Amino acid sequence: MARQSNFYVANLTFLIVFVLVFSFVSVEASSEQTKTVEFNVKPGGVVHTFSERIREYECSFTYASQGGTNEQWLMSVGLSDDDRLFSCSVWRPQGKSYLFFTQFKAELKGAKIEYANAYSQVAAGGQSDVPLKQEEFTVGESTVTHNDGKFSAQLSKLTAIGRTRHDEL
Repeated sequence: MARQSNFYVANLTFLIVFVLVFSFVSVEASSEQTKTVEFNVKPGGVVHTFSERIREYECSFTYASQGGTNEQWLMSVGLSDDDRLFSCSVWRPQGKSYLFFTQFKAELKGAKIEYANAYSQVAAGGQSDVPLKQEEFTVGESTVTHNDGKFSAQLSKLTAIGRTRHDEL
């Protein structure tokens, strides 16, 4: 049992380090394996989708929000050197969002999610990441989605890492 627990901890540690590396990729950094782009999160209650891809892998962020004005957000997508892991992070670099999200969904195409988390506040200006409660969102095979009636309407960051369907011969 201890061996299985150590294996789980080692895998979880690897995934967390992978997320952290891709969460802090500079906007200027660009290669075949990583991409970070800016986009506007727009209030008004209308459903919007923003997507980015690397080769055959894609991350889509779908949301609706209310209040305030447009906010600048970033999306980073990355593919591990061995093409086995695809990551997607969506966040507001200034920290906490002032918009109220009525819904959100992140979807990875071409990868099965192995780790995901969502945050109401991003580490910025001396503040720490504040994760959403587990009951506020659901992680599926390829999606991370808000839970109706349980989601607190606060979202500032969402991260997902999926195992690609890439197999070596």
